Amino acid sequence: MSAPQLGLWPLAALRQWDYQIAMNELSQDPRTRRNVMVLVTAQALLGAQLPIIFVIGGLAGTSLATNACFATAPISLIVLGSMLMAAPLSGIMQRFGRRTGFMLGAAGGATGAAISAYGLSQQSFAIFLMGSLITGIYMSAHGFYRFAAADTASEAFRPKAISYVMAGGLASAVLGPQMVKLTADALPVPFLGAYLTVIAINLIGALLFLLLDIPKPFVDRSKPHEGRSRMQMLRTPRIAVAVICAMVAYALMNLVMTSTPLAMVGAGYDKSHAADVVTGHVLAMYAPSFFTGHLIARFGVEKIVAIGMAILAGAGLIALSGFDLMHFFGALVLLGIGWNFGFIGATTMLAGAHTPQERGRIQGINDVLVFGMVTLASFSSGGLMNCAGSTAIAGWTAVNLAMVPFLALAGGALVWLMLRGRREAATPVEAAVETGATSAPLSPEAEAPRDV
Repeated sequence: MSAPQLGLWPLAALRQWDYQIAMNELSQDPRTRRNVMVLVTAQALLGAQLPIIFVIGGLAGTSLATNACFATAPISLIVLGSMLMAAPLSGIMQRFGRRTGFMLGAAGGATGAAISAYGLSQQSFAIFLMGSLITGIYMSAHGFYRFAAADTASEAFRPKAISYVMAGGLASAVLGPQMVKLTADALPVPFLGAYLTVIAINLIGALLFLLLDIPKPFVDRSKPHEGRSRMQMLRTPRIAVAVICAMVAYALMNLVMTSTPLAMVGAGYDKSHAADVVTGHVLAMYAPSFFTGHLIARFGVEKIVAIGMAILAGAGLIALSGFDLMHFFGALVLLGIGWNFGFIGATTMLAGAHTPQERGRIQGINDVLVFGMVTLASFSSGGLMNCAGSTAIAGWTAVNLAMVPFLALAGGALVWLMLRGRREAATPVEAAVETGATSAPLSPEAEAPRDV
């Protein structure tokens, strides 16, 4: 099945149903409509660079590294850069607005791609790794698109706004891998054309944020530390479980996805097959976003996150059951769907457990923890793939077995939270005090400075 075929079915099926629902809900708030549209477009255009880099990063690393165990180090350093920049970017957005933070992210993406391109031209693995680390600035900013979608949305519309923005990744899922096919070997230096394309994507995409209209959260200067501290929030059961589930969903997705091109090439498939499988995976990551928010609103966020973890387990089982092309497709599609349910659900859970004044603190530390775990998974993928066995197949098996303890952790945390919720149902006042205030959206009339 080709990449274009993979891309058509979700768009055609969902266009007739969810598009009209989305437009009806968005029409109730012009500011929210504008912001969601800008963020969806940014997710589609700027987000295309992530599939590009994740498809070719490990392959480029293999061509430059003297030790195959470090083949995925470029991807690992992107994630590490994202982790290191999460808290600073969150603070910048809290003080100067989302627009400033997102434009800084695009600048980091362009700069990192330029340095990586220079490293490729000079056949320098060290320079290439430096560019990868700086690219993490973009990846970190990209992670805040989902939170920005919730900033001006009502409580009822919040999970849907997050889902619609994540759904913008459908376009990036098709665009990114197809760009790899067109540009990876377009120049004499392998992969150089792809990184030059990433530079252009960032320079053009940064202009989108001039249209963003998200007020900065009001901060009472007489109460500079209004709200709970980071540690107080992390000790809140709902926030703690949201962070754990987000860490597990994203880390396992990255662990398996980063290893996939290496496993496929090692199993005898070529780069175009790997690009098609990644296309299917990224489509599966974002296609459910058209209805994930509706499912959360109907069935509850805990159930959707739990289903996501079960689907991730199913992906691992399929990956372990064989090494045909369809096994790779099936495993990576389920991996994408499981990530979608788990990560969007965890984001929704977190967004409803803090106040606007607390968002800079908790969103920053959340992404530090999430991308810290993703960094560990990314570094581990190269070692597991290339050093855990004598063949790529043995490495692929080790990668998928590594999912088990983390899924057990997330599943146990969810069960504990749901059992705790039932016990506290009889004492709602105490439960409300312990879980913290639900973040109220900023209304258009809120006396807050605009994001300029």
